[in-house]
Amino acid sequence: MTGPGTVPGGDPREEMIAHLPSMRAFAVSLSRDPALSDDLVQDAVERAWNNFDKFKPGTNLRAWLFTILRNIYYSGRRKAARESMEKLPEEGAVPAVKPDHDGRLALRDFRQAFDTLNDEQREALILVGASGLSYEEAAQTCDVAVGTIKSRVNRGRRRLTELLGLIEGDKLELTDKPTMAVVFAGRGGPVIS
Repeated sequence: MTGPGTVPGGDPREEMIAHLPSMRAFAVSLSRDPALSDDLVQDAVERAWNNFDKFKPGTNLRAWLFTILRNIYYSGRRKAARESMEKLPEEGAVPAVKPDHDGRLALRDFRQAFDTLNDEQREALILVGASGLSYEEAAQTCDVAVGTIKSRVNRGRRRLTELLGLIEGDKLELTDKPTMAVVFAGRGGPVIS
């Protein structure tokens, strides 16, 4: 299998640096903490470097790196949950509303709405929408069935659409391509100008 993120020949360590920006973006989407995200990426790179003997040449390097990063993040969360009895913020604690100014989708409102999604939906939208992984690659990264990823993307997209007050066919002014990719992952989306 070849495609984006695959290394047809040669040492995959040479290509790893090209994936650092997307790894950091994925880490930020998971942790919502830039400092922690940098640590997650560093840990993932270190773990990948030490385990390149387990990487299968010709497979998707980016998906492999994202899987490592994701596993480190969730392992850390499980460890923190065992060590602390602090509660996570309740889902939906910060409602988002569609901005009234010229119909523009405010990035601040998007972030608030995005943060109300559960971890699985947020992760699926980032992998498929913003990071550009296929459903199959995202499913492999999350170690779930392709249908599960499709369902998470669909439920997350519907929830974001609802929170932001968007309807099918709405004309939006594009704030940024990654935001629009997440909101409309896996479908044609609204008219964007």
